[in-house]
Amino acid sequence: MKEIVKKVLPLSLIVALRFFGLFIVLAVLSQYALEIKGGTPFLAGVALGGYALTQALLQVPYGVLSDKIGRKKTILIGLLIFIAGSIICAIADNIYVLLLGRFLQGAGAIGSVVTAMIADFVREDQRAHAMAVMGMTIALSFAAAMIIGPIIGGFYSVSALFWLTAILATFALTILFTAVPEPPKIVHHYSEEEAKIKHVFKDKDLVRMYITFLFHSSTMAIAFFLIPILMKQKFGMEPQDYWKVYLPAVIFGILAMGPAAVFGEKYQKGKEVFIASILFIAASFILMGFFNSIWLFGIGAVFFFIGFNMFEPLLQSFVSKFAKVHQKGAALGVANTFAYVGIFLGGAIGGLLYQYYKESGVAIAVLIVSIFWLFWIIGMRNPGLRANLFLDFDNYDKDKLSGLKVVDGITDFYINETEEIIVVKYDIQKINEEYIKEFLKKR
Repeated sequence: MKEIVKKVLPLSLIVALRFFGLFIVLAVLSQYALEIKGGTPFLAGVALGGYALTQALLQVPYGVLSDKIGRKKTILIGLLIFIAGSIICAIADNIYVLLLGRFLQGAGAIGSVVTAMIADFVREDQRAHAMAVMGMTIALSFAAAMIIGPIIGGFYSVSALFWLTAILATFALTILFTAVPEPPKIVHHYSEEEAKIKHVFKDKDLVRMYITFLFHSSTMAIAFFLIPILMKQKFGMEPQDYWKVYLPAVIFGILAMGPAAVFGEKYQKGKEVFIASILFIAASFILMGFFNSIWLFGIGAVFFFIGFNMFEPLLQSFVSKFAKVHQKGAALGVANTFAYVGIFLGGAIGGLLYQYYKESGVAIAVLIVSIFWLFWIIGMRNPGLRANLFLDFDNYDKDKLSGLKVVDGITDFYINETEEIIVVKYDIQKINEEYIKEFLKKR
């Protein structure tokens, strides 16, 4: 585990710093966008989720680009663009300049690239631990942002939050070039035709995960649009006091991540964890949308953070399990594209619904989405059925790998030249480990 942390921590810090910059304004942005010149509930919703539109458009190109020119160069490009967008947001004096800056922030779409780079560094049987390390750093940045954001925004200004975001992204650049090594050299057996982006849509399990990313992120955007507005307008709270709602919600949300990861990965109960998460999210919007008690509203916020965070340790890990080695960057790019489309749609639609139907209309919409989401998850295949086999060069013949192409139950295989191992992914319901070992064994 210590070695995993050493490999993953610098990259986790980069993505956590970037997410901190995005999270720190979430707690106050919708109310701020309503008050800025030209602001309306709909445009406030677009400001909240606007960065996700350009993020969605560029997520796949960034993932594919990272597969071709390298992860570090792609991350550099993304961080520079993100810094520029943050500065524009900081100097914005009307809703349209703010929207421009948010769109530019989203153009620094490095999330899938960092995740793919972590997957490059860490063996698949250890990837759950690696993703947990990244998830924990993001969760800590999220927790800090939920507390720090309202305080700085309340006592100073939301512009100060955007300046802080730009500074932290600059620090992430320093980490990239001082602490992140080059990824290992991976050799795969796929042709150029097989590596095309269309192939990441051929796996039904991957497609099911893409839609889950969409629903998960859309409810997040709706929640962060609704919560600060209700705290200000319905319950009369000042921004510097928002932490009183966010703090317990964040604490319970973080505590929920551990059991979710254990049940989802170790006990292969990913489907059950997802179903429980959706039920928590649905219950949260019932409490926030239909009741006038500040206590029930606070419990609703806690329920939302629990449901949302239970997904976090599993989503990226499951996509990387389903994707083939040459598709990791592209598949994670597609998954994150769906996530960012969800954020944009959640913010925009949430703002539009609130403009005409207030919080009850928003809650009803989320409940409808939750019903469809539950049926979608019920049909999900267990990711635990896909196992991994790691074989050393000394005892197994890498030249025999091509013969596995015609073996039923083999889902992927590749060679890690740096660590001198053969990696075979297979379906445990169709083929067993001993057959693969015997097939590749040196005579």
